Amino acid sequence: QVQLVESGGELVQAGGSLRLSCAASGRTFSRYSMGWFRQAPGKEREFVAAISWSTLNTYYTDSVKGRFTISRDNAKNTVYVQMNSLKPEDTAVYYCAASPNPWSLSRPNNYDYWGQGTQVSVSS
Repeated sequence: QVQLVESGGELVQAGGSLRLSCAASGRTFSRYSMGWFRQAPGKEREFVAAISWSTLNTYYTDSVKGRFTISRDNAKNTVYVQMNSLKPEDTAVYYCAASPNPWSLSRPNNYDYWGQGTQVSVSS
C-alpha cells in the first residue's frame, strides 16, 4: 500500500506561482513513477505531468510545458510540481498518483494509488 497526501493548493492570481507537494508513505517510494493529474468541474480527469522512477525522465501535457516542472525527492518520499505563469484554465483539483511502471505515464489506469486532491484556483 502507498498513501499519498497532496498539499499546496490555494487561490492565486493569474500569472502567479504555486508549488504542490505530494507526500508518500508505505512501500518504497523510489520504485514508483509519480504523476500529477487534474480535474476541473464538469471535465474528465486529465494528465498534467509525470516522472519515471527508473530514468527520472519527465513528461508533460502540452498545455503546461514550459510553465510546470515536476520533481521528486526520494529521501523525503515527496513529489512536487512547480507551477508558474498560472492561468485561469489551470483551475482544478490536482491529484498525485503512483505507478509501479516507468511507461505509459499519461494514462490514469496505469496508476495504482491516488491521493485525495488539492484545490488550485486561479483568478483572472
